[in-house]
Amino acid sequence: MRDPLSALSDAFTSFLFGKVETTRLPVRTSTGQAQAVYLPTAAPGLGDSGVIIGREVYSGKGYIYDPFQLYGQQLPAPHWLVLGESGNGKSALEKTYVLRQLRFRDRQVVVLDAQGEDGVGEWNLIAQELGITPIRLDPTAALNGGIRLNPLDPSITTTGQLALLRTIIEVAMGHGLDERSGFALKVAHAYVTATITDRQPVLMDIVEQLRHPEPESAEAMNVDIDDVRAWGLDVALVLDRLVDGDLRGMFDGPTSVGIDLDAPLIVFDLSHIDRNSIAMPILMAIVGVWLEHTWIRPDRKKRIFLVEEAWHIINSPFVAQLFQRLLKFGRRLGLSFVAVVHHLSDVVDGAAAKEAAAILKMASTRTIYAQKSDEARATGRVIGLPRWAVEIIPTLTPGIAVWDVNGNVQVVKHLITEAERPLVFTDRAMTEGSAPDDLLPEDIRAAELEAEQRAARIEHQQRMNEASESTVA
Repeated sequence: MRDPLSALSDAFTSFLFGKVETTRLPVRTSTGQAQAVYLPTAAPGLGDSGVIIGREVYSGKGYIYDPFQLYGQQLPAPHWLVLGESGNGKSALEKTYVLRQLRFRDRQVVVLDAQGEDGVGEWNLIAQELGITPIRLDPTAALNGGIRLNPLDPSITTTGQLALLRTIIEVAMGHGLDERSGFALKVAHAYVTATITDRQPVLMDIVEQLRHPEPESAEAMNVDIDDVRAWGLDVALVLDRLVDGDLRGMFDGPTSVGIDLDAPLIVFDLSHIDRNSIAMPILMAIVGVWLEHTWIRPDRKKRIFLVEEAWHIINSPFVAQLFQRLLKFGRRLGLSFVAVVHHLSDVVDGAAAKEAAAILKMASTRTIYAQKSDEARATGRVIGLPRWAVEIIPTLTPGIAVWDVNGNVQVVKHLITEAERPLVFTDRAMTEGSAPDDLLPEDIRAAELEAEQRAARIEHQQRMNEASESTVA
């Protein structure tokens, strides 16, 4: 019961100023009408089937993504591009994504591991946990019985072998083969594959045939044998680098036995190769074509091909052309290609701008971590991000990224489980990944929360503006 003084006060106030409080009756309405009052702040999700990535920042709901589940419905292609500065979470995302995909029995993953510390690749710990031995491509180790991949492996078609040889030479030379050099290579390859049947042909066989072409090769084109030898000289010198140069040992012999192509995870450790040398794109070309002919099979398995430092592929017109064919071919057989690149400007302004644009077009999923403002604007223009997303990218904190899945754009925070944490946060990953909340100090958590709120306000204002423009129209 109210005290007399309060009742008297309320009566006096009502007498002077009228009734202060009003009673609002409940209003019944439909969701269609209510949505005009309570504007949405998050786009719809991608469904509830697949691999959980984390949570959508604005709505807080779980974010689930799987290119194999979405392909043909929401995705025209299952390929994925991951962009962002170092230290923002790309490595942690890749690793947890692969671990979660491997929980499905019909999944198989190949990783080209181009980074590493302490003499091993970054994926070494995960491989060990799964009982997998990485395929370590190392010129020094190859000379002492290490891993070899033969570009002339009989499992690769003769057409594929010739295309691979041309790519190796063109990457090393920095320009395409002219008709005469191409002819010398073709006749040398044809002679070697036709005459060597008791063993695997090797690169040295091609080099020897280029140095000493057969007379019938010249007679077939009605040219002098000395001309054929001269045309093939530069080609022989380039291939000799793989036989007796700085890349010797890895490709100049039969393919090593014991490579388990049926393992759920196959890791090619490229960490012993100089990432800035011409060796890296050559390596990626050889591995890519070798996998195309030995690994991808019509057996209803879903395969993921993850490439770190993928700009070595996209930025070389000759390697990019090989991978374009791989992507087109693999799409019919359940292949999802994941390319990890630091800066989009690394590829779109390079020598392979046309080929890069074609590969980027095939990637229907794009994940963009924090970038500087200029880079974010350039990225937004190239891949067609909405303005609000471009404005958010420079403000993103580690572990949070803009996801564009065929036009469905959301801001997603990647979450890592307790079981995954020791596998993800290696020394390298601590500087290349996102730490979980309970490992962050309070000031970083506060900064992250502030960034999330700021990003939410930017998107909300943008959506309000778009709604107002459409109403006026």
